[in-house]
Amino acid sequence: MSRQLIHLIAAARPNFMKIAPIYHALLNEADWAQAVIVHTGQHYDHEMSAAFFADLGMPQPSVNLEVGSGSHAEQTGSVMIAYERYCQAHRPDWVIVVGDVNSTLACGLVAKKLNLPLAHLEAGLRSGDRTMPEEINRIVTDSIADLLWTPSEDADENLRNEGVPAERIVRVGNVMIDSYELVRDKIEAADVTTELGLAGAFGVVTLHRPSNVDSADTLRELMQVLAEISRRASIVFAVHPRTAARLKEFGLEPSRRSAPGLRLIEPMGYIRFMGLVRKARFVITDSGGVQEETTYLDIPCLTLRATTERPVTVTHGSNRLLEPHALAAAVEDVLAGSWPHGRRPPLWDGHTAGRVIASLRKRLPAAFTPRKG
Repeated sequence: MSRQLIHLIAAARPNFMKIAPIYHALLNEADWAQAVIVHTGQHYDHEMSAAFFADLGMPQPSVNLEVGSGSHAEQTGSVMIAYERYCQAHRPDWVIVVGDVNSTLACGLVAKKLNLPLAHLEAGLRSGDRTMPEEINRIVTDSIADLLWTPSEDADENLRNEGVPAERIVRVGNVMIDSYELVRDKIEAADVTTELGLAGAFGVVTLHRPSNVDSADTLRELMQVLAEISRRASIVFAVHPRTAARLKEFGLEPSRRSAPGLRLIEPMGYIRFMGLVRKARFVITDSGGVQEETTYLDIPCLTLRATTERPVTVTHGSNRLLEPHALAAAVEDVLAGSWPHGRRPPLWDGHTAGRVIASLRKRLPAAFTPRKG
């Protein structure tokens, strides 16, 4: 009997890291599974896309839908049109979507309208803020998915509260940690700090959310705070393409004179970026994935958001939610050694992919009898 065709949907940086462990695990299930990586093209910058595939040991995607940028409606609609055509030509047995980007929702909708089994990895996360497009993507995707793989107890509870049947919810842990462990040796060998000439305490910054970068006033305040902090500790700001465009548009690109300790660099691949983060004294971010990675590494994380869909990084980890005006004082706490240590949440252990595969095996058609072990 032919193998089960499984589409792994990838669209943006966090997606690449979430599908990598699943892809590698499915390679060991070749007697019953054939994994196909479908890249929607939502991130089309090389460092935001192709470099991550190389870092994580994945082949280039079997197909790139090349939808590019656009409004939320344009991007979602373009992905739906392109992915539906691909599914009709290459009908899968399972569609696995990850995270909460527009492509997650779009491919999930296509799967269910074609009556295809749909699994959502990283299901159940909620910020409670429906002004965030990602929150809408999460809620809708979870409402239509057949199988919901969650990273933590709070995610299970969210789904139960929304009426999702218990048999559809499977807690598997955090697959982002699998990605880190997959290439840990390479990350630890990456000497990015020497390359950048960093000595002493330094921080890493990533910012890309519209609430932080699309307003000139907000971004100006943030850049002023970062300049102030850079007088106490060096800061490496890995600038997302969206943020770079706004800095240029608003005339906010810092000078060496105004912020001598603040260095702006282009986005990095996963290995080099994590090689930098693991040695940082603190991280300032609005990224969901970075909140998780710093929790795992017990690095102080200063998150510039009012809410997070990953509250376990606050209740268990080293993450704190902050407004811009509180940022400088928080960094002083870190440098003074008064930032509290966190602990790793349960099942954030590098073995999530194995639990995902075990869950999928249980739902195979009766005709399939995959090998044991």
